[in-house]
Amino acid sequence: MRDRELYATILGLTTPWSVERVEVDLKGNAVHVWLSRAEGSAVECPECREPRPVYDHRQREWRHLDTCQLHTRLHARVPRVECPTHGVVQAAVPWATPGSQFTALFERLAIDWLQTAPISAVARRLGLRWDATWGIMHRAVRRGLARRQALVLRWVGVDEKSFQRRHQFVTVVSDLESPRVLYVADDRRRESLEAFWALGLTNAQRTGIEAIAMDMWEPYVQATLAQIPGAGEKIVFDKFHIAKHLNDGVDRVRRAEHRELREEGDERLTGTKYDWLRHPARFSARAWRAFGTLRMSNLKVARAWALKETLTALWDYRYIGAAHSFFRRWYFWATHSRLGPMIEKARMLKAHLPNVLTYLKHQITNAAAEGINSKIQWIRYMARGFRNRENFKTAIYFHCGGLDLYPH
Repeated sequence: MRDRELYATILGLTTPWSVERVEVDLKGNAVHVWLSRAEGSAVECPECREPRPVYDHRQREWRHLDTCQLHTRLHARVPRVECPTHGVVQAAVPWATPGSQFTALFERLAIDWLQTAPISAVARRLGLRWDATWGIMHRAVRRGLARRQALVLRWVGVDEKSFQRRHQFVTVVSDLESPRVLYVADDRRRESLEAFWALGLTNAQRTGIEAIAMDMWEPYVQATLAQIPGAGEKIVFDKFHIAKHLNDGVDRVRRAEHRELREEGDERLTGTKYDWLRHPARFSARAWRAFGTLRMSNLKVARAWALKETLTALWDYRYIGAAHSFFRRWYFWATHSRLGPMIEKARMLKAHLPNVLTYLKHQITNAAAEGINSKIQWIRYMARGFRNRENFKTAIYFHCGGLDLYPH
């Protein structure tokens, strides 16, 4: 088989395209394949698929899968057509997607690599520029989002993710049944979430949502109340976010008490930060016994810890009335504890109690998206942080969106 026939077969070329010649450049470590299009063959507008007159030709080049150890580069004069509807546009070619400098097969290879390795490693391994590698990921996400079918949603999770050392945020909306990321928006303002509710979903989709798990972040609450029918009974304040708030209260009590004790020469709380924050089930038997002396002491942080752990019984109730009674008793205890941070957290929970207790009806949390959260943490770690918010959003969609990313 001659070289032209070989590459025509490899590339799957059919009429009117053919291989004109093949050149090997050992010094440049490349194989150059020149493609040509039969003169006089019909050319379609890539938008409306109607035959149109040729306006002119443009010389283009694409990177293809390597031939042995050599880079393979395709060259062709691609016609541009003059369409009365879409203007002067470049005709489609069968080996690459519009606007790409890589063949579809090369992009599929790069996407496979990008799913398991950071951008810098993929760029180095494939001999690509950093921005060209990001271009492949951006195009993959645009394809995937364009192909996504109409969503049927029951349980939705809303959360925020930080980058740039927590100075910048994005809003992440997830399907808790899949789980997969549905939407990523700049910042964590009301407009960030409202755009998804109002523009990303139809009225039927919004009405079909049964429950929405989120933190007690007022802009998210207001956006949801404004756009989701019956949202007052559908919003569920995530119990793991509530636990995080209570942990923050306990840690603030510990820090203040630790400073007081150290001034008196008492080092009991040195190195105990994570003991007070750790779930009891995650202690070893030995560590739990060692922690017992502290948690059963008369320390302020021991009382704060007891408040935090006692509230976890709230999630075991099945009847709203019984849960209300339990919370009233806990609230009295917390507000009379003389522990400022815990009083603050108790008042916060009381102000949001109706949508704390909706958990008893819907039984959903953002823990269903824990795999997504872990992946986002992995994305941040592998990238060593993001300077560009758009790249961060694209990476979340790419790894967590459940999208059909490959060029066909």
